[in-house]
Amino acid sequence: MNREILVEAEGLKKTFDGLLAVDGINFKIFKGESFGFLGPNGAGKTTTMKMINGVSPPTAGNLTIAGMDVCGNGREIKSMIGVAPQEDNLDPDFTVFQNLTVYARYFNIPKEAAKKRAEQLLRFVQLEEKRDVIITYLSAGMKRRLIIARALLNEPQILILDEPTTGLDPQARHLIWNKIRSLQKEGVTVILTTHYMDEAAQLCDRIIIMDHGKIIEEGKPMDLVRKHAGEEVLELVYSEEVMKLLKQTFRNARMEVVGDKIHVFTSHPRGAFSKMLKAASFRGAVIRDANLEDVFLKLTGRRLRE
Repeated sequence: MNREILVEAEGLKKTFDGLLAVDGINFKIFKGESFGFLGPNGAGKTTTMKMINGVSPPTAGNLTIAGMDVCGNGREIKSMIGVAPQEDNLDPDFTVFQNLTVYARYFNIPKEAAKKRAEQLLRFVQLEEKRDVIITYLSAGMKRRLIIARALLNEPQILILDEPTTGLDPQARHLIWNKIRSLQKEGVTVILTTHYMDEAAQLCDRIIIMDHGKIIEEGKPMDLVRKHAGEEVLELVYSEEVMKLLKQTFRNARMEVVGDKIHVFTSHPRGAFSKMLKAASFRGAVIRDANLEDVFLKLTGRRLRE
């Protein structure tokens, strides 16, 4: 089945004062999918998102949205896109309802249509009871939901989400996840960045992992987990004796020492670690499912980035 390409980049580059932030990347985003850009701070993912949104023009390469070049069709492309930035840029002097109706003017939405759409979106993000509340009195989770509602005012084909649930409690995170899933079911293409690997695994059909301006891996989240981390991970307290036994037992396994723990990754089928633990007792041994965070740390390292 041929899928419609909505966003396509070929040899995409971006430099800032001689610094190469995005280094000749290629990718395709299909209509109706949820697509994630992952990477450490400074990897180039936010810069890439800004180029898609038309905020920052490419230095070189080609970038098209719905077949239109971003460099010559800015107005048309922006009308297709809704953006929910990471920072809170709601107007503190307005009510929840006014933040939506005033923003609608940027898209030349008629006054009555804007009011109707604002009411619908407040119901969608479950903020109708806060309709006349000043922004100052909203919780962080409520503000995030309102920012997403605002991004949907122009009924976009593409929704760009920059760290959509940073700093939120689990209840607020899951509510936003559910709203994003429902939008995708309605045919909205979702493009997001996140530092939460469980969020990417939950929401994204495909992901790109970037580092130093380049794409270092791409694919479906679970496919990447199986490729780079296997099915299960064994974690146990470090000692020389334990390490020696592990190397003898799992000769082809990848092992990492993290603090006082050993992490063992193997391509053996599920259950291989359980057999070993039954044969010998180890202090603090835990078997868990491999996950996207294991992949991310393997590919980008554990060193902190500023």
